[in-house]
Amino acid sequence: MIDKVFIDTNVLVYAYDRSEMKKLQQAITILERLDATGMGVISTQVLTEFFVTVSYKLRQPLSTEQAYQRVQNYIQAWQVIDMTALIVLEAARGVLTYKFSMWDAQIWAAAKLNQIELVFSEDFNSGAMIEGVRFINPFAPDFRLEEWL
Repeated sequence: MIDKVFIDTNVLVYAYDRSEMKKLQQAITILERLDATGMGVISTQVLTEFFVTVSYKLRQPLSTEQAYQRVQNYIQAWQVIDMTALIVLEAARGVLTYKFSMWDAQIWAAAKLNQIELVFSEDFNSGAMIEGVRFINPFAPDFRLEEWL
């Protein structure tokens, strides 16, 4: 039984990306369900990447005030993992061992060191299990939310 799901930045961003309507709807469904169940987990890295992306990189960006408010809401409603020296060190090992990018390695390390077995992200091979952490692409055609929650 999965009790927590770590959410990568791309899931949060798609909930605000009007250029990807299908992904927008899927992201909103996932985030609402995780919020309602208290199962959603994010990291300070995810929040930072989210803020930069939604306020500067989207075709129709949020204002910095809107992005700030969203970050504040996530901090109040979700479990947030602080990036620590130990997570950075474990991430560096992930780069060496698994050839992750450092940013992806930090997602993996934060989940692993906090015993979160499931990560929703489109940045990893869907279904991959790496040292107890499974990666699932929630935007894949065969994804069914009810299978995981």
